[in-house]
Amino acid sequence: MSNYLLKIENVSRSFGRRLIFKDVDYVFNSNGIYGVSGSNGSGKSTLVKIIAGVLSPSSGKIIHSAGGLNISSEKLYNHIGLVSPYLILYDEFSAEENLKHIAQIRGIEYPAQKVNKLLERLFLLERKDDLVRGYSSGMKQRLKFIFALMHSPELIILDEPTSNLDNAGKKTVYEIITEESKAGIVIIASNEENDLALCKEIINLEQFKNKNA
Repeated sequence: MSNYLLKIENVSRSFGRRLIFKDVDYVFNSNGIYGVSGSNGSGKSTLVKIIAGVLSPSSGKIIHSAGGLNISSEKLYNHIGLVSPYLILYDEFSAEENLKHIAQIRGIEYPAQKVNKLLERLFLLERKDDLVRGYSSGMKQRLKFIFALMHSPELIILDEPTSNLDNAGKKTVYEIITEESKAGIVIIASNEENDLALCKEIINLEQFKNKNA
């Protein structure tokens, strides 16, 4: 069993009159890789935003706890790592400056040794002093993984994790995901077959549409 517990309790989300999903109910209580799937527009990104505390549900609730104690929304960022298309990088900073800035925001000591190992593993060590504005989309995607992993979170949320990655990048990312799942919970929101093949359980959002329709 994991020390971390995530409960999705009857979560629904609408935008105006448009229902995205209704009464999603799920408990993550053991280490491993879990998937969130569904067609384009089914609400995959919306659900993981709600789990990460970026977006509020229209109804229902999300409960995060560690060691039996509930985690407040103000402290949630210390426990989760997020990789997503909407994660902002500072183009005018170097990769290392970006990472140090995030460590400062989190209130943690910059884990230089761990970061350098991740930079090397993700083929960015020699470019860590370059401004991010000069990075390709694939390099930026790999850098986002370092943002997500540098503070050793118990819950890792990955929204379209392999977008813009070449085969070498995907291979490394899959290895990292598998390793991280041994010590915590990893959630992947994706339609990519290879991404979902890593998952031991999958929430298909097509099953959570308007039940009265």
